[in-house]
Amino acid sequence: MAAPAVSKARSTETFVDNKRKDDIRMANIAAAQSVANAVRTSLGPKGMDKMISTSSGEVIITNDGATILNKMEVLQPAAKFLVELSKSQDVVAGDGTTTVVVIAGSLLKASLSLLTAGIHPTIVSDSLHKTSIKAVEILSAMAVPVELSDRDSLVKSASTSLNSKVVSQYSTLLAPLAVDAVLSVVDPEKPDLVDLKDIKIVKKLGGTVDDTELIKGLVFDKKVSHAAGGPTRVENAKIGVIQFQISPPKTDIEQSIVVSDYTQMDRILKEERNYILGMIKKIKATGCNVLLIQKSILRDAVTDLSLHYLAKAKILVIKDVERDEIEFITKTLNCLPISNIEHFRAEKLGFADLVEEVPLGDGGKIVKITGIKNMGRTTSVLVRGSNQLVLDEAERSLHDALCVVRCLVNKKFLIAGGGAPEIELSRQLGAWAKVLQGMEGYCVRAFAEALEVIPYTLAENAGLNPIAIVTELRNRHAQAEINAGINVRKGQITNILEENVVQPLLVSTSAISLATECVRMILKIDDIVTVR
Repeated sequence: MAAPAVSKARSTETFVDNKRKDDIRMANIAAAQSVANAVRTSLGPKGMDKMISTSSGEVIITNDGATILNKMEVLQPAAKFLVELSKSQDVVAGDGTTTVVVIAGSLLKASLSLLTAGIHPTIVSDSLHKTSIKAVEILSAMAVPVELSDRDSLVKSASTSLNSKVVSQYSTLLAPLAVDAVLSVVDPEKPDLVDLKDIKIVKKLGGTVDDTELIKGLVFDKKVSHAAGGPTRVENAKIGVIQFQISPPKTDIEQSIVVSDYTQMDRILKEERNYILGMIKKIKATGCNVLLIQKSILRDAVTDLSLHYLAKAKILVIKDVERDEIEFITKTLNCLPISNIEHFRAEKLGFADLVEEVPLGDGGKIVKITGIKNMGRTTSVLVRGSNQLVLDEAERSLHDALCVVRCLVNKKFLIAGGGAPEIELSRQLGAWAKVLQGMEGYCVRAFAEALEVIPYTLAENAGLNPIAIVTELRNRHAQAEINAGINVRKGQITNILEENVVQPLLVSTSAISLATECVRMILKIDDIVTVR
């Protein structure tokens, strides 16, 4: 009688407890969703701004998804994925950092309902992958090609990016500025690559954002050194960038020299003077009349004495140039940095028509170098702002606009904004889901509906009735109006392309593919192991 009882027990033992795995999945999804909901309200032109107060007491006001998430201290490991997600969107496209997180949150919500319905996570994950590939195809089919010579289209897409920012009222000034900046650094030999490091943004407190300007040349947020009455304006400048110090040498080891009488003292001072004079004569001999001196760690880059002699030699001195700016400066001036006085030769100098110190209206001063001969493909933007918060936000917004133009240079396609592509995706993916068999079709339909979160949130943030708006949008798209989107300013649905609300294709496609990648990663996790 005993044997069957044993077999009975065995057959029940195969039951595996999946409760823990499900719990961890739910916890991960819930954590990631809460992060997504935190930035959801800042989506779109009518989105709210976030005020971030850091532990050091500094306050940041921003609308940029990547900045908000970056400053948030997220502890839950799965929620950190979303922070990384917005960072990677920032790297790839530069704009759409909020969009990508909101889409990911919505896809997670859809996945959660599929998982509770008892569908296996692997199936959900695979269908999501297929959905994303199909979505990118649909978006590419909707896109409108654009030429780089068509400046208007570029400006439109840059201003769309700026419209959702704090500085949106200045978009008429900043958008053309961003376009000109990017176009001036595009290398004709490598037309697809734009390195944003070639655009230097110099922030200077004071004035208003209206005073922001694009400068062909170099700008330093510094004064010319005024010691001993040196020149503050030099025409036909020959510019040397030096990385050595014009000051008496120090011993390598810490030691003190005891001088017993004043004749020795005099000799030391005389030696110092001769040493510095010798250096300055060599510099003057090459015809150099502007010196940019790199900050030095070991000892003072210039002493009062050397500044006095440099002023006598009528050489304009800009000291304390940061080490990481040297590369940009030499590229712009088309010169070589000089690391030793022995190597100071005329062929290493850069040439410019004018180097001058420009006073700004509020007591600040900047140094401008203009009319550079054989200038490298770089450009500088001087950003002004009435307080630090506005200034920082203006810089971040300008960065987003530059990235948008860079996307268009990389991939020359435009796509409508205003929730139009998402609704179109949702409609076409829904139709595609009907063709698919089995579980996949069911999953794809859920994800298609999840994409409606973007137009829904846009309408919600603008204070419109989201359900009515999204329903009306679906209706318009079903009647083959591909570019119908939400016009937030008028509070109704119009053809968004005609309203000039456009964005680069790259922003949308990378948002979809990065969001799906992130969600798949979260779905695949079934256990968290903490290692002490």
